Amino acid sequence: MNQTEKFMEEQKSKANEIETVLKEIGDKIEELVKKGADAGMDAKEEVEKKIQELKENKTTLEEELKKGKALLEREFKERKEEIKPKLKESKGFLKEGLKQFGLALKALFSKKS
Repeated sequence: MNQTEKFMEEQKSKANEIETVLKEIGDKIEELVKKGADAGMDAKEEVEKKIQELKENKTTLEEELKKGKALLEREFKERKEEIKPKLKESKGFLKEGLKQFGLALKALFSKKS
């Protein structure tokens, strides 16, 4: 696994962790909604206010996560396109090196005969 792929895997792992946290936040919001239904009127208004704030924050976090994922994907594609010509060139060098090595072995063994 090359460095770019390793970097991308780390970023995907972090994105998955954020998604897990967002799910947990959603679960907590649902729990607060249930508790708010059982609370008195004053407490219920306060709980509903907090629930609304949490929902707004969760939406903001989800939007930021989407932006981050899109940025990460774009960066990966750019780096991949950047690296492709270098990999192709390296492949050519490797082939030429193997060819030269083969010729050297052939010359070495033909001298011994």
